[in-house]
Amino acid sequence: MKFITHCFILLIIPGILAIATACNGGGYNNSPETQEATGNIVTELDLNAAVIYQDKKGHFWFGSREMGVYKYDGESLVLFDKNDGLCSYTILSVQEDDSGNLYFDTLDGVCKYDGEKFTTLTVTESGNSQNEWRSAPGDLWFRMGWSHSGPFKYDGKNLQYLAFPKNKMADEFYKDHPDAPYNPYGLYSLFKDSKGNIWFGTANLGIYFFDGKELSWMYENQLTETPGGGAFGIRSIAEDGKGNYWICNANYKYTLLPNDTTSSTLKSMNYQRQIGIEDNKGLYFLSILSDDNGDMWMLTYDQGVWRNNGKTLEPVFIKYNGVKILPTSMYKDRQGNIWLGTSKQGIYIYNGKTFEKFRIKAN
Repeated sequence: MKFITHCFILLIIPGILAIATACNGGGYNNSPETQEATGNIVTELDLNAAVIYQDKKGHFWFGSREMGVYKYDGESLVLFDKNDGLCSYTILSVQEDDSGNLYFDTLDGVCKYDGEKFTTLTVTESGNSQNEWRSAPGDLWFRMGWSHSGPFKYDGKNLQYLAFPKNKMADEFYKDHPDAPYNPYGLYSLFKDSKGNIWFGTANLGIYFFDGKELSWMYENQLTETPGGGAFGIRSIAEDGKGNYWICNANYKYTLLPNDTTSSTLKSMNYQRQIGIEDNKGLYFLSILSDDNGDMWMLTYDQGVWRNNGKTLEPVFIKYNGVKILPTSMYKDRQGNIWLGTSKQGIYIYNGKTFEKFRIKAN
């Protein structure tokens, strides 16, 4: 097996900020902090706001790579940062629990927002996290960057680190790269499918799959390494309306098969691979999602956004007012609108024909 060191693009895009973070290791804040959050009213988003989330009330939250997180209720824009108790200025993702609490995954910990204050969740220490892989439907999952060897699970009371079982491929990786500046187990993507299964895409060790009771694993070289010899890692996983899964590229699609085998070691996933869409451009995607019409939207970094209708792969967007756009994240809101976060070029929303720059309405 050939391994290629890649300490560059790690996404929100990990590479935009990972040169200074993932390559240097990192950790998590284990100290709870609580204070009232007031925020500051501002008139516009900074150009590094790239994470988009719409909560149950319809409010939008925009996570920045440098400034914290913005809340937009359709009238006012409020910026929250460390002065309000937010644990980091760099936001990786946003989630919401059944009670309406929001959770911000950051490089420095997980912050819970209850509508009034931010609290940094304390990681519960355990003796052997590899033996505690159990989950319930309401559990939330976090990455806290790309340096850890597994995810963090929050069950409403405890935030617990769960290490992936030892993978023999990691031994081979470290043999070839004893001074590797990144962790081959590091999480590049985290996806929850319609059945409640959790997919974990790693830097160099393929995919760990968790059905709520046990882990299994899959690895295909063409998913992690590009034809040109670059190492991509598992950066994107998505499910279409027919129950097929698309991973990193459009060449193949996958279906899950029943897996009743038992093993004392890490079990292999049982799946079927089918031909997807012929792609002579060799595109690899940072993010993939399914729209309300069943089309798959596939986002590259410097080659724009593509739409997969199951038969063809067509370009949708790459320039705005003549300027090439570098998208880094994609999101579908509760109304079915598709949004893009970009690298220092602001946030865009699809208008039915193309993407246009999102601007805050003046009061």
